[in-house]
Amino acid sequence: MTKDPINILLVDDQPAKLLSYAAILQDLGENLITAGSAREALEQLLKKDIAIVLSDVCMPELDGFELAGMIRDHPRFQQTAIIFVSAVALTDPDRIKGYNYGAVDYVLVPVVPELLRAKVRVFADLFRKTRQLEFLNAELERRVEARTAELTQANAELERRVEERTRERETAWAQVQQMQKLESLGQLTGGIAHDFNNLLQIISGNLEILSRRLPDDPDIKSRIARAADAADRGSALTARLLAFARRQDLKPEAVAVPTLINGMTDMLRSSLGPTIEIAVEFEDSLPPIHTDANQLELALLNVALNARDAMPNGGRLQIAVRRENVNARSVRGLNAGEYVCVALTDTGSGMDEATLRRASEPFFTTKELGKGTGLGLSMAYGLAVQSEGALCLASRAGIGTTAELYFPTAESAAAEPPPRASSDITVAARSCKVLLVDDDPMVAVTAESMLESLGHQVLMASSGPEALNVLQGDSSIDLVITDHAMAHMTGSELADRIRGIRPNLPIILATGYAELPGAKESGLPRLCKPYCLEDLVSLMDDVLSRQNVKPPF
Repeated sequence: MTKDPINILLVDDQPAKLLSYAAILQDLGENLITAGSAREALEQLLKKDIAIVLSDVCMPELDGFELAGMIRDHPRFQQTAIIFVSAVALTDPDRIKGYNYGAVDYVLVPVVPELLRAKVRVFADLFRKTRQLEFLNAELERRVEARTAELTQANAELERRVEERTRERETAWAQVQQMQKLESLGQLTGGIAHDFNNLLQIISGNLEILSRRLPDDPDIKSRIARAADAADRGSALTARLLAFARRQDLKPEAVAVPTLINGMTDMLRSSLGPTIEIAVEFEDSLPPIHTDANQLELALLNVALNARDAMPNGGRLQIAVRRENVNARSVRGLNAGEYVCVALTDTGSGMDEATLRRASEPFFTTKELGKGTGLGLSMAYGLAVQSEGALCLASRAGIGTTAELYFPTAESAAAEPPPRASSDITVAARSCKVLLVDDDPMVAVTAESMLESLGHQVLMASSGPEALNVLQGDSSIDLVITDHAMAHMTGSELADRIRGIRPNLPIILATGYAELPGAKESGLPRLCKPYCLEDLVSLMDDVLSRQNVKPPF
Protein backbone atom coordinates (compact mmCIF):
# COMPACT_ATOMS: atom_id res chain seq x y z
CA MET A 1 0.00 0.00 0.00
CA THR A 2 1.58 3.33 -1.06
CA LYS A 3 1.88 6.17 1.40
CA ASP A 4 1.40 9.82 0.55
CA PRO A 5 4.69 11.69 1.25
CA ILE A 6 4.74 14.14 4.12
CA ASN A 7 6.41 17.55 4.22
CA ILE A 8 9.71 17.84 6.14
CA LEU A 9 11.11 21.35 6.63
CA LEU A 10 14.97 21.66 6.73
CA VAL A 11 16.12 24.95 8.35
CA ASP A 12 19.79 26.14 8.32
CA ASP A 13 21.57 29.34 7.35
CA GLN A 14 24.32 27.32 5.58
CA PRO A 15 23.29 25.95 2.16
CA ALA A 16 25.87 23.17 2.30
CA LYS A 17 24.38 21.74 5.45
CA LEU A 18 20.91 21.88 3.86
CA LEU A 19 22.24 19.88 0.91
CA SER A 20 23.79 17.30 3.23
CA TYR A 21 20.58 16.89 5.22
CA ALA A 22 18.60 16.51 1.98
CA ALA A 23 21.07 13.89 0.75
CA ILE A 24 20.76 11.89 3.96
CA LEU A 25 16.91 12.01 4.02
CA GLN A 26 16.06 11.63 0.35
CA ASP A 27 15.82 7.85 0.64
CA LEU A 28 12.80 8.25 2.92
CA GLY A 29 10.68 9.31 -0.07
CA GLU A 30 9.21 12.37 1.68
CA ASN A 31 8.85 15.97 0.44
CA LEU A 32 11.93 17.90 1.60
CA ILE A 33 11.46 21.69 1.90
CA THR A 34 14.41 23.97 2.72
CA ALA A 35 14.55 27.35 4.47
CA GLY A 36 17.69 29.52 4.96
CA SER A 37 16.44 31.38 8.00
CA ALA A 38 13.90 31.23 10.80
CA ARG A 39 11.75 33.88 9.07
CA GLU A 40 11.70 31.83 5.84
CA ALA A 41 10.89 28.74 7.88
CA LEU A 42 7.87 30.48 9.41
CA GLU A 43 6.63 31.43 5.93
CA GLN A 44 6.85 27.78 4.80
CA LEU A 45 5.03 26.63 7.94
CA LEU A 46 2.14 28.98 7.25
CA LYS A 47 1.92 27.97 3.57
CA LYS A 48 2.24 24.19 3.86
CA ASP A 49 1.29 21.34 6.13
CA ILE A 50 4.64 20.59 7.75
CA ALA A 51 5.00 17.31 9.64
CA ILE A 52 8.63 17.60 10.89
CA VAL A 53 10.97 20.55 11.34
CA LEU A 54 14.72 19.77 11.26
CA SER A 55 16.41 23.00 12.46
CA ASP A 56 19.88 24.29 13.22
CA VAL A 57 20.29 25.99 16.63
CA CYS A 58 22.74 28.79 15.84
CA MET A 59 21.35 31.12 13.13
CA PRO A 60 21.43 34.90 12.64
CA GLU A 61 18.44 37.10 13.53
CA LEU A 62 16.40 34.27 15.15
CA ASP A 63 18.13 31.14 16.45
CA GLY A 64 16.58 27.69 16.50
CA PHE A 65 15.31 28.01 20.08
CA GLU A 66 13.44 31.22 19.28
CA LEU A 67 12.02 29.61 16.15
CA ALA A 68 10.83 26.63 18.20
CA GLY A 69 9.19 28.96 20.72
CA MET A 70 7.33 30.78 17.96
CA ILE A 71 6.23 27.50 16.41
CA ARG A 72 4.90 26.20 19.71
CA ASP A 73 3.04 29.45 20.39
CA HIS A 74 1.00 29.00 17.21
CA PRO A 75 -2.13 26.82 17.74
CA ARG A 76 -1.69 25.06 14.39
CA PHE A 77 1.76 23.73 15.26
CA GLN A 78 1.24 22.43 18.80
CA GLN A 79 1.94 18.85 17.69
CA THR A 80 4.58 19.51 14.98
CA ALA A 81 7.74 17.47 15.62
CA ILE A 82 10.92 19.65 16.02
CA ILE A 83 14.40 18.09 15.83
CA PHE A 84 17.44 20.24 16.60
CA VAL A 85 20.79 19.63 14.83
CA SER A 86 23.77 21.52 16.27
CA ALA A 87 27.55 21.53 15.94
CA VAL A 88 28.04 24.32 18.52
CA ALA A 89 25.49 23.95 21.32
CA LEU A 90 26.63 20.56 22.47
CA THR A 91 26.31 20.73 26.25
CA ASP A 92 23.64 19.15 28.36
CA PRO A 93 22.16 22.55 29.28
CA ASP A 94 21.86 23.27 25.55
CA ARG A 95 19.95 20.07 25.00
CA ILE A 96 17.75 20.69 28.04
CA LYS A 97 16.97 24.17 26.71
CA GLY A 98 16.07 22.66 23.35
CA TYR A 99 13.66 20.20 24.97
CA ASN A 100 12.17 23.04 27.01
CA TYR A 101 11.39 24.90 23.78
CA GLY A 102 9.44 21.91 22.54
CA ALA A 103 11.95 19.80 20.67
CA VAL A 104 11.27 16.08 20.36
CA ASP A 105 14.92 15.22 19.72
CA TYR A 106 18.41 16.80 19.75
CA VAL A 107 21.05 15.55 17.27
CA LEU A 108 24.74 16.44 17.60
CA VAL A 109 27.13 17.07 14.73
CA PRO A 110 28.84 15.17 13.25
CA VAL A 111 25.57 13.53 12.20
CA VAL A 112 25.39 9.79 11.73
CA PRO A 113 23.25 9.49 8.54
CA GLU A 114 21.59 6.19 9.52
CA LEU A 115 20.74 7.53 12.96
CA LEU A 116 19.25 10.75 11.55
CA ARG A 117 17.20 8.84 8.99
CA ALA A 118 15.95 6.48 11.69
CA LYS A 119 14.89 9.34 13.97
CA VAL A 120 13.12 11.21 11.15
CA ARG A 121 11.43 7.97 9.99
CA VAL A 122 10.08 7.37 13.50
CA PHE A 123 8.48 10.80 13.67
CA ALA A 124 7.22 10.52 10.09
CA ASP A 125 5.49 7.27 10.97
CA LEU A 126 4.16 8.83 14.16
CA PHE A 127 2.78 11.74 12.15
CA ARG A 128 1.03 9.36 9.74
CA LYS A 129 -0.43 7.28 12.59
CA THR A 130 -1.58 10.42 14.35
CA ARG A 131 -3.29 11.64 11.18
CA GLN A 132 -4.80 8.20 10.64
CA LEU A 133 -6.04 8.18 14.23
CA GLU A 134 -7.50 11.65 13.78
CA PHE A 135 -9.23 10.45 10.62
CA LEU A 136 -10.54 7.37 12.40
CA ASN A 137 -11.74 9.50 15.31
CA ALA A 138 -13.48 11.86 12.93
CA GLU A 139 -15.04 8.90 11.08
CA LEU A 140 -16.06 7.36 14.38
CA GLU A 141 -17.64 10.62 15.49
CA ARG A 142 -19.45 10.87 12.16
CA ARG A 143 -20.70 7.32 12.51
CA VAL A 144 -21.69 7.93 16.12
CA GLU A 145 -23.61 11.03 15.08
CA ALA A 146 -25.25 9.14 12.23
CA ARG A 147 -26.09 6.23 14.50
CA THR A 148 -27.33 8.60 17.17
CA ALA A 149 -29.56 10.26 14.58
CA GLU A 150 -30.82 6.83 13.47
CA LEU A 151 -31.46 5.81 17.07
CA THR A 152 -33.21 9.11 17.74
CA GLN A 153 -35.40 8.59 14.68
CA ALA A 154 -35.98 4.94 15.59
CA ASN A 155 -36.85 5.94 19.14
CA ALA A 156 -39.26 8.57 17.86
CA GLU A 157 -40.81 6.00 15.53
CA LEU A 158 -41.03 3.50 18.39
CA GLU A 159 -42.70 6.09 20.60
CA ARG A 160 -45.11 6.89 17.78
CA ARG A 161 -45.92 3.21 17.33
CA VAL A 162 -46.32 2.72 21.07
CA GLU A 163 -48.69 5.67 21.22
CA GLU A 164 -50.56 4.39 18.18
CA ARG A 165 -50.71 0.88 19.61
CA THR A 166 -51.85 2.27 22.95
CA ARG A 167 -54.61 4.22 21.22
CA GLU A 168 -55.60 1.12 19.24
CA ARG A 169 -55.62 -0.94 22.41
CA GLU A 170 -57.68 1.65 24.25
CA THR A 171 -60.07 1.83 21.30
CA ALA A 172 -60.30 -1.96 21.11
CA TRP A 173 -60.85 -2.19 24.85
CA ALA A 174 -63.56 0.44 24.65
CA GLN A 175 -65.18 -1.54 21.83
CA VAL A 176 -64.96 -4.75 23.85
CA GLN A 177 -66.51 -3.01 26.85
CA GLN A 178 -69.27 -1.63 24.63
CA MET A 179 -69.90 -5.07 23.13
CA GLN A 180 -69.96 -6.62 26.62
CA LYS A 181 -72.33 -3.89 27.72
CA LEU A 182 -74.60 -4.52 24.74
CA GLU A 183 -74.39 -8.28 25.35
CA SER A 184 -75.39 -7.82 28.99
CA LEU A 185 -78.20 -5.51 27.95
CA GLY A 186 -79.22 -8.06 25.35
CA GLN A 187 -79.43 -10.83 27.94
CA LEU A 188 -81.44 -8.58 30.25
CA THR A 189 -83.83 -7.34 27.59
CA GLY A 190 -84.18 -10.84 26.12
CA GLY A 191 -85.22 -12.23 29.48
CA ILE A 192 -87.64 -9.37 30.07
CA ALA A 193 -89.12 -9.78 26.59
CA HIS A 194 -89.59 -13.51 27.12
CA ASP A 195 -91.45 -12.98 30.37
CA PHE A 196 -93.45 -10.14 28.83
CA ASN A 197 -94.44 -12.38 25.92
CA ASN A 198 -95.86 -14.87 28.40
CA LEU A 199 -97.94 -12.07 29.95
CA LEU A 200 -99.08 -10.93 26.51
CA GLN A 201 -100.01 -14.51 25.66
CA ILE A 202 -102.29 -14.60 28.69
CA ILE A 203 -103.84 -11.22 27.85
CA SER A 204 -104.28 -11.70 24.11
CA GLY A 205 -105.41 -15.32 24.42
CA ASN A 206 -108.09 -14.53 26.98
CA LEU A 207 -109.24 -11.51 25.00
CA GLU A 208 -109.67 -13.68 21.93
CA ILE A 209 -111.61 -16.28 23.89
CA LEU A 210 -113.81 -13.57 25.42
CA SER A 211 -114.51 -12.06 22.02
CA ARG A 212 -115.86 -15.43 20.87
CA ARG A 213 -117.97 -16.11 23.97
CA LEU A 214 -119.41 -12.71 24.95
CA PRO A 215 -122.68 -11.49 23.48
CA ASP A 216 -122.55 -9.38 20.35
CA ASP A 217 -122.49 -6.08 22.25
CA PRO A 218 -120.83 -3.25 20.22
CA ASP A 219 -119.44 -1.57 23.33
CA ILE A 220 -117.94 -4.78 24.69
CA LYS A 221 -116.53 -5.70 21.28
CA SER A 222 -114.99 -2.23 20.96
CA ARG A 223 -113.34 -2.42 24.37
CA ILE A 224 -111.98 -5.91 23.66
CA ALA A 225 -110.66 -4.68 20.30
CA ARG A 226 -108.84 -1.77 21.97
CA ALA A 227 -107.33 -4.10 24.55
CA ALA A 228 -106.27 -6.52 21.80
CA ASP A 229 -104.71 -3.62 19.90
CA ALA A 230 -102.74 -2.66 23.02
CA ALA A 231 -101.58 -6.29 23.34
CA ASP A 232 -100.44 -6.19 19.70
CA ARG A 233 -98.47 -3.02 20.39
CA GLY A 234 -96.88 -4.72 23.38
CA SER A 235 -96.02 -7.66 21.14
CA ALA A 236 -94.35 -5.29 18.66
CA LEU A 237 -92.37 -3.78 21.53
CA THR A 238 -91.12 -7.18 22.72
CA ALA A 239 -90.25 -8.03 19.12
CA ARG A 240 -87.93 -5.02 19.05
CA LEU A 241 -86.41 -6.04 22.37
CA LEU A 242 -85.83 -9.55 21.08
CA ALA A 243 -84.32 -8.12 17.90
CA PHE A 244 -81.76 -6.20 19.95
CA ALA A 245 -81.10 -9.28 22.10
CA ARG A 246 -80.68 -11.31 18.88
CA ARG A 247 -83.28 -13.76 20.18
CA GLN A 248 -86.15 -13.07 17.86
CA ASP A 249 -87.48 -15.90 15.74
CA LEU A 250 -86.16 -14.93 12.30
CA LYS A 251 -87.29 -16.54 9.07
CA PRO A 252 -84.17 -16.00 6.98
CA GLU A 253 -84.47 -16.27 3.23
CA ALA A 254 -82.88 -14.91 0.07
CA VAL A 255 -84.04 -11.28 -0.18
CA ALA A 256 -83.60 -9.01 -3.20
CA VAL A 257 -82.83 -5.68 -1.53
CA PRO A 258 -83.76 -3.44 -4.51
CA THR A 259 -87.15 -5.13 -4.80
CA LEU A 260 -87.77 -4.79 -1.07
CA ILE A 261 -86.76 -1.10 -0.92
CA ASN A 262 -88.66 -0.18 -4.09
CA GLY A 263 -91.70 -1.85 -2.58
CA MET A 264 -91.54 0.32 0.55
CA THR A 265 -90.63 3.72 -0.96
CA ASP A 266 -94.26 4.89 -1.02
CA MET A 267 -94.60 3.97 2.66
CA LEU A 268 -91.33 5.78 3.42
CA ARG A 269 -92.46 8.93 1.64
CA SER A 270 -95.76 8.99 3.50
CA SER A 271 -94.00 8.27 6.81
CA LEU A 272 -91.24 10.88 6.41
CA GLY A 273 -93.44 13.63 5.00
CA PRO A 274 -93.13 16.01 2.04
CA THR A 275 -90.25 18.08 3.50
CA ILE A 276 -87.76 15.21 3.27
CA GLU A 277 -86.34 14.16 -0.09
CA ILE A 278 -85.72 10.44 -0.52
CA ALA A 279 -83.01 9.36 -2.98
CA VAL A 280 -82.41 5.69 -3.75
CA GLU A 281 -79.33 4.32 -5.49
CA PHE A 282 -78.56 0.67 -6.26
CA GLU A 283 -75.29 -0.77 -7.50
CA ASP A 284 -75.67 -2.94 -10.60
CA SER A 285 -76.00 -6.74 -10.32
CA LEU A 286 -76.57 -6.86 -6.58
CA PRO A 287 -76.77 -10.38 -5.16
CA PRO A 288 -79.62 -11.29 -2.78
CA ILE A 289 -78.95 -11.21 0.97
CA HIS A 290 -79.76 -13.78 3.66
CA THR A 291 -82.09 -12.32 6.29
CA ASP A 292 -85.71 -11.98 7.36
CA ALA A 293 -87.45 -9.76 4.81
CA ASN A 294 -90.16 -8.50 7.18
CA GLN A 295 -87.66 -7.65 9.91
CA LEU A 296 -85.37 -5.92 7.39
CA GLU A 297 -88.27 -3.79 6.19
CA LEU A 298 -89.06 -2.85 9.79
CA ALA A 299 -85.37 -2.07 10.52
CA LEU A 300 -85.10 0.23 7.49
CA LEU A 301 -88.31 1.99 8.49
CA ASN A 302 -87.01 2.50 12.04
CA VAL A 303 -83.73 4.00 10.79
CA ALA A 304 -85.64 6.22 8.35
CA LEU A 305 -87.94 7.46 11.12
CA ASN A 306 -84.90 8.31 13.24
CA ALA A 307 -83.56 10.29 10.28
CA ARG A 308 -86.89 12.11 9.97
CA ASP A 309 -86.79 13.12 13.62
CA ALA A 310 -83.25 14.46 13.11
CA MET A 311 -84.50 16.69 10.24
CA PRO A 312 -87.49 18.59 11.71
CA ASN A 313 -87.11 21.34 9.12
CA GLY A 314 -86.70 18.98 6.19
CA GLY A 315 -83.69 17.48 4.50
CA ARG A 316 -82.53 14.55 2.42
CA LEU A 317 -82.37 10.81 3.09
CA GLN A 318 -80.03 8.90 0.79
CA ILE A 319 -80.46 5.11 0.59
CA ALA A 320 -77.52 3.51 -1.21
CA VAL A 321 -77.06 -0.23 -1.65
CA ARG A 322 -73.72 -1.65 -2.74
CA ARG A 323 -71.77 -4.89 -2.81
CA GLU A 324 -68.88 -4.98 -0.30
CA ASN A 325 -65.98 -7.43 -0.11
CA VAL A 326 -64.93 -7.25 3.53
CA ASN A 327 -61.44 -8.15 4.68
CA ALA A 328 -60.80 -9.67 8.11
CA ARG A 329 -61.26 -7.09 10.90
CA SER A 330 -61.86 -4.22 8.44
CA VAL A 331 -65.45 -3.90 9.71
CA ARG A 332 -66.00 -4.55 13.39
CA GLY A 333 -67.99 -7.70 14.03
CA LEU A 334 -67.76 -9.05 10.47
CA ASN A 335 -65.89 -12.06 9.19
CA ALA A 336 -64.12 -11.79 5.87
CA GLY A 337 -66.46 -12.39 2.95
CA GLU A 338 -68.97 -10.86 0.54
CA TYR A 339 -71.74 -8.67 1.89
CA VAL A 340 -74.38 -6.24 0.72
CA CYS A 341 -74.30 -2.89 2.51
CA VAL A 342 -77.49 -0.82 2.85
CA ALA A 343 -76.40 2.72 3.78
CA LEU A 344 -78.92 5.32 4.94
CA THR A 345 -77.49 8.85 5.13
CA ASP A 346 -79.42 11.86 6.37
CA THR A 347 -78.64 15.58 6.52
CA GLY A 348 -79.98 15.98 10.03
CA SER A 349 -78.62 17.28 13.31
CA GLY A 350 -76.20 14.38 13.78
CA MET A 351 -74.79 13.10 17.07
CA ASP A 352 -71.77 13.88 19.19
CA GLU A 353 -69.34 11.11 20.18
CA ALA A 354 -70.97 10.42 23.55
CA THR A 355 -74.41 10.01 21.97
CA LEU A 356 -73.04 7.95 19.09
CA ARG A 357 -71.49 5.43 21.49
CA ARG A 358 -74.88 4.78 23.11
CA ALA A 359 -77.08 5.06 20.03
CA SER A 360 -77.60 1.29 19.67
CA GLU A 361 -78.53 0.72 23.31
CA PRO A 362 -82.18 -0.19 23.97
CA PHE A 363 -84.34 2.58 25.40
CA PHE A 364 -81.59 5.18 24.87
CA THR A 365 -83.05 8.19 23.11
CA THR A 366 -82.41 11.92 22.83
CA LYS A 367 -86.01 12.59 21.86
CA GLU A 368 -88.55 14.27 24.09
CA LEU A 369 -90.56 12.16 26.50
CA GLY A 370 -93.22 10.24 24.59
CA LYS A 371 -91.59 10.90 21.20
CA GLY A 372 -89.78 7.57 20.92
CA THR A 373 -88.93 4.31 22.66
CA GLY A 374 -85.21 4.24 21.86
CA LEU A 375 -85.54 0.82 20.23
CA GLY A 376 -85.24 1.67 16.52
CA LEU A 377 -81.47 1.41 16.14
CA SER A 378 -81.18 -1.37 18.74
CA MET A 379 -83.67 -3.44 16.72
CA ALA A 380 -81.69 -2.80 13.52
CA TYR A 381 -78.46 -3.69 15.35
CA GLY A 382 -79.93 -6.95 16.63
CA LEU A 383 -81.30 -7.95 13.21
CA ALA A 384 -77.96 -7.30 11.51
CA VAL A 385 -75.94 -9.24 14.09
CA GLN A 386 -78.42 -12.12 14.23
CA SER A 387 -78.20 -12.30 10.42
CA GLU A 388 -74.38 -12.58 10.79
CA GLY A 389 -73.96 -9.01 9.60
CA ALA A 390 -73.24 -5.72 11.36
CA LEU A 391 -74.52 -2.21 11.96
CA CYS A 392 -71.99 0.63 11.64
CA LEU A 393 -72.90 4.18 12.65
CA ALA A 394 -71.05 7.35 11.70
CA SER A 395 -72.25 10.80 12.66
CA ARG A 396 -71.09 14.39 13.13
CA ALA A 397 -73.04 16.97 15.06
CA GLY A 398 -74.65 19.49 12.72
CA ILE A 399 -73.82 17.49 9.57
CA GLY A 400 -75.80 14.24 9.64
CA THR A 401 -75.70 10.49 10.28
CA THR A 402 -74.96 7.41 8.21
CA ALA A 403 -76.22 3.99 9.25
CA GLU A 404 -74.67 1.07 7.34
CA LEU A 405 -76.37 -2.32 7.58
CA TYR A 406 -74.22 -5.22 6.38
CA PHE A 407 -75.85 -8.53 5.42
CA PRO A 408 -74.19 -11.68 4.04
CA THR A 409 -75.08 -12.57 0.48
CA ALA A 410 -77.42 -15.51 -0.14
CA GLU A 411 -76.39 -18.54 -2.14
CA SER A 412 -79.78 -18.93 -3.84
CA ALA A 413 -81.90 -16.41 -5.70
CA ALA A 414 -84.64 -14.49 -3.95
CA ALA A 415 -88.04 -16.12 -4.20
CA GLU A 416 -91.43 -14.46 -4.39
CA PRO A 417 -93.30 -14.70 -1.07
CA PRO A 418 -96.12 -17.28 -1.19
CA PRO A 419 -99.68 -16.00 -0.78
CA ARG A 420 -101.10 -16.32 2.69
CA ALA A 421 -103.67 -19.02 3.18
CA SER A 422 -106.85 -17.88 4.88
CA SER A 423 -107.97 -19.77 7.96
CA ASP A 424 -111.60 -20.30 8.89
CA ILE A 425 -111.54 -20.60 12.67
CA THR A 426 -114.39 -22.87 13.64
CA VAL A 427 -115.03 -25.41 16.33
CA ALA A 428 -113.52 -28.77 15.44
CA ALA A 429 -115.79 -31.43 14.00
CA ARG A 430 -113.61 -34.06 15.73
CA SER A 431 -111.35 -33.17 18.59
CA CYS A 432 -107.71 -34.10 18.96
CA LYS A 433 -106.12 -35.08 22.22
CA VAL A 434 -103.38 -32.53 22.90
CA LEU A 435 -100.72 -32.73 25.61
CA LEU A 436 -99.93 -29.14 26.66
CA VAL A 437 -96.63 -28.64 28.53
CA ASP A 438 -95.85 -25.27 30.18
CA ASP A 439 -94.32 -24.37 33.55
CA ASP A 440 -96.24 -21.05 33.77
CA PRO A 441 -99.72 -21.91 35.16
CA MET A 442 -101.42 -18.79 33.79
CA VAL A 443 -99.99 -19.31 30.30
CA ALA A 444 -100.98 -22.98 30.46
CA VAL A 445 -104.56 -22.19 31.49
CA THR A 446 -104.89 -19.63 28.68
CA ALA A 447 -103.53 -22.02 26.05
CA GLU A 448 -105.83 -24.75 27.40
CA SER A 449 -108.84 -22.47 27.00
CA MET A 450 -107.80 -21.58 23.43
CA LEU A 451 -107.47 -25.27 22.49
CA GLU A 452 -110.75 -26.18 24.16
CA SER A 453 -112.48 -23.32 22.34
CA LEU A 454 -111.42 -25.08 19.14
CA GLY A 455 -112.98 -28.33 20.40
CA HIS A 456 -109.84 -30.20 21.45
CA GLN A 457 -109.29 -32.36 24.49
CA VAL A 458 -106.35 -31.07 26.54
CA LEU A 459 -104.05 -32.87 28.98
CA MET A 460 -101.76 -30.67 31.12
CA ALA A 461 -98.17 -31.10 32.30
CA SER A 462 -96.03 -28.49 34.07
CA SER A 463 -92.62 -29.98 33.26
CA GLY A 464 -90.79 -32.32 30.92
CA PRO A 465 -90.65 -35.32 33.30
CA GLU A 466 -94.36 -34.95 34.08
CA ALA A 467 -95.13 -34.86 30.35
CA LEU A 468 -93.17 -38.08 29.81
CA ASN A 469 -95.17 -39.79 32.56
CA VAL A 470 -98.43 -38.67 30.91
CA LEU A 471 -97.31 -39.97 27.52
CA GLN A 472 -96.32 -43.35 28.90
CA GLY A 473 -99.77 -43.73 30.43
CA ASP A 474 -101.81 -42.55 27.43
CA SER A 475 -101.15 -43.77 23.90
CA SER A 476 -104.06 -41.86 22.38
CA ILE A 477 -102.41 -38.44 22.48
CA ASP A 478 -102.39 -36.90 18.96
CA LEU A 479 -100.18 -33.84 19.48
CA VAL A 480 -97.75 -32.29 21.98
CA ILE A 481 -97.44 -28.51 22.38
CA THR A 482 -94.56 -27.64 24.70
CA ASP A 483 -92.92 -24.51 25.99
CA HIS A 484 -89.20 -24.34 25.40
CA ALA A 485 -87.67 -22.42 28.32
CA MET A 486 -88.48 -24.70 31.26
CA ALA A 487 -86.47 -25.74 34.28
CA HIS A 488 -84.76 -29.18 34.41
CA MET A 489 -85.71 -30.07 30.82
CA THR A 490 -86.14 -27.71 27.85
CA GLY A 491 -88.77 -28.21 25.19
CA SER A 492 -86.13 -29.39 22.71
CA GLU A 493 -84.82 -31.96 25.20
CA LEU A 494 -88.37 -33.12 25.90
CA ALA A 495 -88.94 -33.55 22.15
CA ASP A 496 -85.83 -35.75 21.89
CA ARG A 497 -87.11 -37.95 24.74
CA ILE A 498 -90.59 -38.17 23.16
CA ARG A 499 -89.09 -39.29 19.84
CA GLY A 500 -87.49 -42.18 21.68
CA ILE A 501 -90.93 -43.24 22.95
CA ARG A 502 -93.21 -42.29 20.03
CA PRO A 503 -91.15 -41.33 16.96
CA ASN A 504 -94.14 -40.23 14.86
CA LEU A 505 -95.92 -38.09 17.43
CA PRO A 506 -96.27 -34.46 16.18
CA ILE A 507 -94.62 -31.88 18.46
CA ILE A 508 -94.93 -28.07 18.40
CA LEU A 509 -92.46 -25.85 20.24
CA ALA A 510 -94.14 -22.75 21.72
CA THR A 511 -91.75 -20.04 22.95
CA GLY A 512 -91.07 -16.33 23.08
CA TYR A 513 -87.53 -16.80 21.70
CA ALA A 514 -85.07 -19.55 20.91
CA GLU A 515 -82.14 -18.57 23.06
CA LEU A 516 -81.32 -21.99 24.52
CA PRO A 517 -78.93 -24.40 22.75
CA GLY A 518 -80.54 -26.97 20.53
CA ALA A 519 -83.78 -25.08 19.88
CA LYS A 520 -82.93 -24.18 16.28
CA GLU A 521 -81.20 -27.47 15.52
CA SER A 522 -84.16 -29.59 16.68
CA GLY A 523 -86.17 -28.90 13.51
CA LEU A 524 -89.39 -28.55 15.51
CA PRO A 525 -92.23 -26.38 14.13
CA ARG A 526 -92.36 -23.12 16.06
CA LEU A 527 -95.31 -21.31 17.60
CA CYS A 528 -94.12 -17.85 18.63
CA LYS A 529 -95.63 -16.26 21.74
CA PRO A 530 -97.86 -14.37 21.91
CA TYR A 531 -99.90 -16.30 19.37
CA CYS A 532 -103.55 -16.04 18.38
CA LEU A 533 -106.14 -18.66 17.46
CA GLU A 534 -105.40 -18.21 13.77
CA ASP A 535 -101.68 -18.95 14.34
CA LEU A 536 -102.58 -21.99 16.43
CA VAL A 537 -105.04 -23.38 13.88
CA SER A 538 -102.68 -22.81 10.95
CA LEU A 539 -99.69 -24.54 12.56
CA MET A 540 -101.73 -27.46 13.92
CA ASP A 541 -103.23 -27.94 10.47
CA ASP A 542 -99.76 -28.03 8.90
CA VAL A 543 -98.20 -30.34 11.51
CA LEU A 544 -101.05 -32.85 11.60
CA SER A 545 -101.28 -32.92 7.80
CA ARG A 546 -97.58 -33.79 7.52
CA GLN A 547 -98.06 -36.58 10.07
CA ASN A 548 -101.01 -38.00 8.09
CA VAL A 549 -103.39 -37.14 10.95
CA LYS A 550 -106.62 -35.70 9.69
CA PRO A 551 -107.06 -32.23 11.26
CA PRO A 552 -110.35 -31.64 13.06
CA PHE A 553 -111.01 -28.31 11.29
